[in-house]
Amino acid sequence: MSGSVTDSSKPDAAVPAPSPLSKPDAAAGSPAPPPPAASEKEMAITLPQDPDEDPNPDADSDPSWFTPKRLLVIFCIINMLNYVDRGAIASNGVNGSRRTCTESGICTSGTGIQGDFNLNNFEDGVLSSAFMVGLLVASPIFASLAKSHNPFRLVGIGLLIWTIAAAGCGCSFNFWSITICRMLVGVGEASFISLAAPFIDDNAPVAQKTAWLGIFYMCIPTGIAVGYVYGGLVGTHLHWRVAFWGESILMLPFAILGFIIRPLKLKGFTSSESKKAKGVCEVIVQEVQGGAGEQIIKRETSAGNEDLSDNASQRSNRSKKILVQLARFWKDMKVLLLEKVYVVNVLGYIAYNFVIGAYSYWGPKAGYDIYHMSNADLTFGGITIICGIFGTLGGGYVLDWMNSTISNAFKLLSGATFLGAAFCFSAFCFKSLYGFLAFFSVGELLVFATQGPVNYVCLHCVKPSLRPLSMAMSTVCIHIFGDVPSSPLVGLLQDYVKNWRETALILTSVLFIAAIIWCIGIFLHSVDRFNEESEHGIPPVERSNRRPLLDGNHETL
Repeated sequence: MSGSVTDSSKPDAAVPAPSPLSKPDAAAGSPAPPPPAASEKEMAITLPQDPDEDPNPDADSDPSWFTPKRLLVIFCIINMLNYVDRGAIASNGVNGSRRTCTESGICTSGTGIQGDFNLNNFEDGVLSSAFMVGLLVASPIFASLAKSHNPFRLVGIGLLIWTIAAAGCGCSFNFWSITICRMLVGVGEASFISLAAPFIDDNAPVAQKTAWLGIFYMCIPTGIAVGYVYGGLVGTHLHWRVAFWGESILMLPFAILGFIIRPLKLKGFTSSESKKAKGVCEVIVQEVQGGAGEQIIKRETSAGNEDLSDNASQRSNRSKKILVQLARFWKDMKVLLLEKVYVVNVLGYIAYNFVIGAYSYWGPKAGYDIYHMSNADLTFGGITIICGIFGTLGGGYVLDWMNSTISNAFKLLSGATFLGAAFCFSAFCFKSLYGFLAFFSVGELLVFATQGPVNYVCLHCVKPSLRPLSMAMSTVCIHIFGDVPSSPLVGLLQDYVKNWRETALILTSVLFIAAIIWCIGIFLHSVDRFNEESEHGIPPVERSNRRPLLDGNHETL
């Protein structure tokens, strides 16, 4: 057999045994196509089929129901459940109040978590921030794993952890048990918050990207507000433990969905199976020498795929993989830290989130103490729902109307935050409840307009492959320097001044700092990197907002 290569799928092939990665003929008994002529040196690469890809992309199939718009709806529901949990634990119905005693020695039993576990204000503030520990630790890990595992499957794993941990909160028996469960809730949420926004940004129509992000982040204030109401009703009429069990049941179907549907691919990344193919590919080198046609076949198999009998070699191989992941993570982190636009955006977001986090946790208590609201949970819940929906949607649509650029995003961020801070500060100066409600509502409307623009900057000031890490580190920073310390610090401040009005005014002043920082971003040189090629050299592909995500979504190597 000189000057030709025999098909390896036939029994009489030159290769002694058919490759397990080769595909059978299209139809049994059909004649094989004529073998191609071989050059002097020819390399054939056989790659495993990606199980997530359609083996016959040209074949007609029914369109998938899982379109980008439905993806947005599902992600919005999941995001809302995450924040319903945060609102519920801050509600008076779930959080409750401590056991109190009068000077005459008459004591009243406490209610909710604070009453059952006899927590002081500092411990209560720590409990509200405990889930952040898991969130902060797990967010960079999930973002890094997205480069070697399918991001959609990582979301499913995170939601399953969240479901189990939320149920555990309802079964807790003391301060430390519920604190540990809250940490695990944060671990479960980490995968979703790091990867959901890039998926939405990939599939949103070009002219409506900020609006779609606004719809997604609208679920933050809406979820917190619904959580206030949900926790107040369930905690009062049933029990605070039932509130956590109900959350777990509602999230379970979405956790299952993350495992049973075909995983989606994220722009800037190859599929996990395609990456594995690089390590397990079979390389056949054929050399035709002289007239005798001597054929030399060399097979090389990656060391990462071999069955290593030596345990020491296996441990060494795993250690090398960990070192590679750490080196890649550090390299990406240096890119983020050197991006001035990203750093300024996150610094402003930290100051902003410091205030919003404390508002969400201490708001009902402060409102009840200052204005003697008969039902602070419902009042703050109603204001937050209305202002959160219209403010977040309005911010997204306004930026799209202005033309979605990073510079315009900073203009909207600084202007809306400054005006919102002025209205919220003035609201707490009113002694009248109605004056407070009017000014505070306008302030929250303006403050929530920042959600779409601030995340638009995080996604578009870095190249596509860095978006999960960008969102993860943004989340880590705004929590570890923002709402994680704000809740216990505000609790300590209130224990010191013993005046909720003064505490609220001091807290609101931090919003002016956020507005000043974002104003600096207007004058920075910014480049929208959304259309840059990924680290794998894959050009960006714009999808129609009506094209099903699960059909025809194939990669070529």
